[in-house]
Amino acid sequence: MGLRRFLVVAVVALACAGPAAAAAPQELTVTATDGTALACGLVLPDGAPPEGGWPGLLLFHGLGQTHAAMEAVAESVFAPAGYASLACDARGTGASGGAFGLDGPAETQDARDLFAWLAARPDVSDTQIGAYGVSLGGGAVWNAAVAGVPFAAIAPSLAWTSLGTALAPQNVPKAGIVAQIAAAVPAERWDPELAAARDALLGGAVTAAVTKQTLTRSARNALQELGTPTLILQGRRDYLFDLDQALTAYRLLPGPKRLYVGDLGHAPAANPADEAPVYLGEVVTWFDRWLRGTANGIDAAKQVELAHDPWDGRTSSYAGLPATRTASVALPGTATLLPGRSVSRAARLTGGPHESFGGGSVVVRYSGAKSWPRLVATVYVAGSATPVTLGAARIGRASGVVTIKLLDEVAKLPRGRKLVVTLAATSGADGVYTQPAPAGASITVGRATLKLSLLRVPTR
Repeated sequence: MGLRRFLVVAVVALACAGPAAAAAPQELTVTATDGTALACGLVLPDGAPPEGGWPGLLLFHGLGQTHAAMEAVAESVFAPAGYASLACDARGTGASGGAFGLDGPAETQDARDLFAWLAARPDVSDTQIGAYGVSLGGGAVWNAAVAGVPFAAIAPSLAWTSLGTALAPQNVPKAGIVAQIAAAVPAERWDPELAAARDALLGGAVTAAVTKQTLTRSARNALQELGTPTLILQGRRDYLFDLDQALTAYRLLPGPKRLYVGDLGHAPAANPADEAPVYLGEVVTWFDRWLRGTANGIDAAKQVELAHDPWDGRTSSYAGLPATRTASVALPGTATLLPGRSVSRAARLTGGPHESFGGGSVVVRYSGAKSWPRLVATVYVAGSATPVTLGAARIGRASGVVTIKLLDEVAKLPRGRKLVVTLAATSGADGVYTQPAPAGASITVGRATLKLSLLRVPTR
């Protein structure tokens, strides 16, 4: 899913920036409230702690990794900045015990226990503790914060706020991505109830059990009550957790907040090495302001920052979410789809260059649907193999009009290049919507309309 490369790039880039002022990591075990042993690493700044102890951080790793990945970030980034960091293998992964729960209630209790463990150390402040997590770890940060773990500030990165809309937007599972998640943790280590929901998604169904499990692991409905200072880091291009996950959180949060949108994340993110010092440096600045009380001005700066693509060392900043407009183009024609087949239609947006921001939709008229389960729309720039965005909607009637909501991806749309919209039962080589239509299925698709939300002023 691209996350391993993201962490490797970040660590290597920062390690090359200079020597780390950190003591050797201490490998240890923390026992959770329910008796589960969590394999952890503690990284302290070099030298004697200040009066009252070091400010502390809980670090949460991504799926498929162990706490060693976050230990490396602690050594390269946080310890030199004067932070004591505790990172642990999520339960059911790595060397930790217990069943893997994908940031469920047990993991939230683990976060509470780890906070208490770190706060109890005499060399760590018990009032200056924050949290940073990536992907799976970002979900852990969100869920722990809304559950009342008293972080002084948080920085969730590349994460979801609604697991249901991330894994099955419009109630259509991203079966290919769910399969990647399933493969990242051995089957025998999954929590049984969660595994049942996973299998339903793999089979293309959003059952009551799926809804229950995803709601339990989603912070979105409680974000309007979260006053914790929050720096959100999200990717421009991310088919797993698209920008909507962060934009919705930004709109709901009532407290101090900031949003950094960069070239980082899961596939198809570029994750340029040169960008890592920028966004991780901003994480440190955020914690300096809200944990240490340093008057560094980040709370008074423009709240939304959009990195340029391709990365050129610069970002565009906005006081709030940037202004957008809607562009609409007609896609005429009629074609009958069979399993394994697709139809493509092309249109050109006037003007340009453009830059997508805020999602969009493809509205399709159809008829003669026979056992056709879903219609997937994939939007490309002509000549490019990587989709600008994509989405899917269920087909429940023999004929009608279906609105396919598109993932919120921030992509450059060059002037003069056509956009190509492909309609099928699957999304192709991107590996998102991979379930084929059953044998004997068919559908006739008629005229369609593509709508895209675009930045009023594209980044340079």
